[in-house]
Amino acid sequence: MSPQFIIDASFIAAAFLFIYGLKRMSSPVTARSGIVVAGWGMLVAVLASFLYYFGVTEAAKPHLLGNAAVALIALVLGVSWAWWSGKKVAMTAMPQMVALYNGMGGGSAAAIAAMVLLQPVPADGAAGHGLVHYLVTVLGGLIGAVSLSGSLIAWAKLDERIKGTWRYTGLQAVNGAVMLLTLAIGGYIVFAMHGHAPPMVVVGFFAAALVFGVFMTMPIGGADMPVVISLYNAFTGLAVGAEGYVLQNPALMIAGMVVGSAGTLLTLLMAKAMNRSVSNVIFSNFGVTGDEAQGEIKGSMKPVEAGDAGIQMRYGSKVIIAPGYGLAVAQAQHKLYEFVKLCEAQGVEVKFAIHPVAGRMPGHMNVLLAEAGVPYDIIFDMEDINGEFKEADFALVIGANDTVNPAARTNKSSPIYGMPILNVDQAKQAFVVKRGQGKGYSGVENELFFKDNTNMVYGDAQKVLVSMIQAVKSLEGGGH
Repeated sequence: MSPQFIIDASFIAAAFLFIYGLKRMSSPVTARSGIVVAGWGMLVAVLASFLYYFGVTEAAKPHLLGNAAVALIALVLGVSWAWWSGKKVAMTAMPQMVALYNGMGGGSAAAIAAMVLLQPVPADGAAGHGLVHYLVTVLGGLIGAVSLSGSLIAWAKLDERIKGTWRYTGLQAVNGAVMLLTLAIGGYIVFAMHGHAPPMVVVGFFAAALVFGVFMTMPIGGADMPVVISLYNAFTGLAVGAEGYVLQNPALMIAGMVVGSAGTLLTLLMAKAMNRSVSNVIFSNFGVTGDEAQGEIKGSMKPVEAGDAGIQMRYGSKVIIAPGYGLAVAQAQHKLYEFVKLCEAQGVEVKFAIHPVAGRMPGHMNVLLAEAGVPYDIIFDMEDINGEFKEADFALVIGANDTVNPAARTNKSSPIYGMPILNVDQAKQAFVVKRGQGKGYSGVENELFFKDNTNMVYGDAQKVLVSMIQAVKSLEGGGH
């Protein structure tokens, strides 16, 4: 068999593993094995790339050997850093890591595009590749560069290295002008220079694309970060697919198209879950503090001791738990499941309700609960469980805020109006575990906290749950 045949077969095998792995990721039960399968696919694709050395002429081998050495160094560095950071990263920082990896994928696609565009004009004066080839190259480079810089800003926002948003008059006009400038330079490279523009023009194109990614992401509020991460995931996939076409690499094309389409569908589903369009996420002022429009909220916050709340839930018949980012921050998922098992042992029916944008990235809460060993059959998506809140004796909110705010249903002046929420306020009694009286990630006051049927349990989620567990165990120890 020729080296080229082995390369092509390996790329097809890698593409199959990517698709099969992604399929298994669609279920929490098989998600872990799906990641492993996709990882094997990536290993096959990387190793197959080195087989190109055996398919070139003897004269070209010294040059290709140098490239292979550089690739090996990059591979060792990348694997080492990824292994170390993957082992070290906390669950609370998982969204930041995903944002960084999105950016790296986009940056890689942009680097491929830059390499193609910076190649010298053929010595014989031939035009080289066709118009479509360079058009796809430029589009992939544009999308990849935007994903790179935008993902870095998303990471900095999630990691609280950048606080606040850019808001000023004429913002959208400035962003539009930067985008038009980028497209104009890209069009000049493709249609006027036939893919062989001077290096400074190519550098200007990528610089403008990177600036646009920054300008596009900086104004977006924190509450929209899950959608933004998903959007840049789709961008990265599309960019990789485009550059796979440029390199005539079937593994990159298939993997890019799969990731791009999956990311696009997820972005649309998440935007739908917030009752908004993707363009509204990117170009609106959502995420800005809405106090001036929200008006005064009637009622008061009513605190209760953690032990008392735990005892009440232990004597309930049905409890629904709504987790949020605060649960991840406190790393309290294991204590939460311990409390759940104590309640279940007393005949209490316990279920989890997951909002599509709970946490800081898609699926954040599902991963958190899976880490604690919570059975999948008691974890439900919002649309599957929302109708059950009115039957629940208690709803327990841990670290969630905007996703349980009734203002989204009732207050047309609220920035989150129209966003579907978990119907926690419809439970007979709601307990909200919260570190303090601060507002949610969107900066909007939560009307749930002031409801007559809501009590606040202040404190770190882990400490609160420890108190609940001790209170319930004391009942058992006392013969109750």
